[in-house]
Formats: sequence, C-alpha cells, structure tokens
Amino acid sequence: MLPDLQSLLLFVRAAEMRSITRASEACGIAVAAGSRRIGLLEHHFGVRLFERSSRGVELTRAGEVLLDQARQLIERAHATESIMTAYTEGRDNVLRVYANTSAMTQFLPDDLAAFAATERRFRLIIEERWSTEVVAAVRAGEADLGVVVGAAPAPGLHYAPDRADRLAAVVPAGHPIGDEPVAFEQVLAFDLVGLESGSSMMRLVFAQASERLKPLRIRVQVKSFEAVCRMVRAGLGIGILPEQAARYMAASLGLRTVPISDAWASRTMQLCYRAGAERTPGLTELLAHLQERAAGAAQPGREDSVPLAAPVRARGRTPAGPRAGRASGARRRD
Repeated sequence: MLPDLQSLLLFVRAAEMRSITRASEACGIAVAAGSRRIGLLEHHFGVRLFERSSRGVELTRAGEVLLDQARQLIERAHATESIMTAYTEGRDNVLRVYANTSAMTQFLPDDLAAFAATERRFRLIIEERWSTEVVAAVRAGEADLGVVVGAAPAPGLHYAPDRADRLAAVVPAGHPIGDEPVAFEQVLAFDLVGLESGSSMMRLVFAQASERLKPLRIRVQVKSFEAVCRMVRAGLGIGILPEQAARYMAASLGLRTVPISDAWASRTMQLCYRAGAERTPGLTELLAHLQERAAGAAQPGREDSVPLAAPVRARGRTPAGPRAGRASGARRRD
C-alpha cells in the first residue's frame, strides 16, 4: 500500500518545523496519532526518516530524499485539485499555461487576465518555469501552451510569435552610464549582478561577451529579477534584465534602466504548443487572443517591435489555424 498524502504532508511539516509535536498540531491531529503516522512511514520505507532528540527531530539522509519527493507529490496533488475545481464550478475546459520568468514579470499577467475576463468558459492554470522546462512540459503534455523566449526546434511542437522585449542595463542613479541606449561593450566595463548560470538569458549574455573576447565581470549571481535590482541598489554592480520587468522594480528602488542597443538584445517571445493541440477546447481562442494583444503592443518605430505572423483565428472566424505561426530556430533563453 502506498503512503497517504496526509502522512506525507505531516512528514513535510515535521521536517520544516523540526518537531513532530508542532507538526501534528499544525495538521490538526493528536500528537500520538502524528507520531504513529511518522512511525508507519518509516516502517513502510524500511528506513529511519528522523533522528530524534530532546531538542526535536533532524532529517536523516533518507529523510532528505523523501522530503524532496513528498513536496513534489503534494504540489502535484494541489495542482490536480485546482484543475478538478473547474468542473465543480461548471467550467468543463481547463487550459494549462507554463511561461518563463521574463513573460510572467512583464506582459503575460495582463494578457491572461483579459482572456479570463472575456472567456469565462475556461479556467487557466498558470505556472512559472525556465524556458527549457516550459518546452519539456509542453512536449510531455503537462502544459497546453508555453511561453518562451525564442524557440529551439523540438519534435512535435509548433511555435507562434508573441511579444517582443529588449534587455536593459539596470544602474544606480548617478552611474556613469547615461540615459541613452548603451552598447554592450560599455556594459562589459563594469562589475555585473546576474541571474544564476542556468538561466538562458545569462547564457546569451556570456556568449555575447565571448564573441567579443572580453570577460564578463560577474560579481554576484542570484535567482530572481528582484534580487538583481536589490544587489544593484546595494552598489555591488550593474544588472542586465528585460527592460519592462526591470522598470517595474527599478523605479521603487531609485534605479535607472538603460536599453542595450545591440541588435541581439531585442528578443521575441514564442508561444509553443503540441502538433494537433488546436483541438484542445479553448487553445485556439487563447492563441488568437495573445497574438492580437501582441500585435496591438508592437507599434511601428518602436525598438522592441517585431513583425508578427498572421494571428491565429478562433474557431468560427476566418481560420488561419494555430500552425500559421510556426517558428524557425532561435535558441531558447529567459
């Protein structure tokens, strides 16, 4: 028999709180019952999950492994419950959208909110992932639609152009870099605060520095856009982020955003979906909505504007079909 989710949830809380007693109280069960559940888990797996002492409990090596697995199972269980909630609310169609951080911190929330307001038949389930993870999830059928920056050819997937963005330098007030668009060569002269190396955006930046045979003076690496801005405010270097996302955070921290003028710094978001997914209820409508919003935002003459393929039309309109915007081969990056 497999362990039940309530026991796994109790185990996770005990690991986080370092106390079976406090975890049991948090889960609303008697301490004796909580201790027995943990004991049954250990008996089921045949290993000790905790080292117990008068100060509380500490995870064993086996417990650390189970903690990671249990968190993933609980997360999937919550996601499943959220999806099934749509059916209890009378909405028969669920669309799962995975998007990269650049899209999630810029335009996508407003775009999806506008769709949800007009298409109440559909429930949107949205998750933030790196672009590489988004593509993998769409290919595996875990997501109906992905939003990535660029798109590497992947078997069984189609791509359609979405919004454009531009990378920008994030600098303190009074920094030698002025307000006019700056060449990447000038940015390379300063210490940098960057995202973690696994970020596709950072791989792009590293590649551009390498092409110029110049070192990238990374002083700090962090996991979020906000952390980049806070490190810049602390005087630890200048940052490189998508311009629109940086503007939202930089203004409140007294920072400036300066567009990078190089052509490679202008990027095109891509919508990706499985071949044949146009039969998924609501997906054609969502694709059409997002492309129409992108077309409206791409004003002629703007540096971040990009040509768009003909928008995907919803069923019942003139059918261009979701395949109309299949992309060629720009690399994925965040």
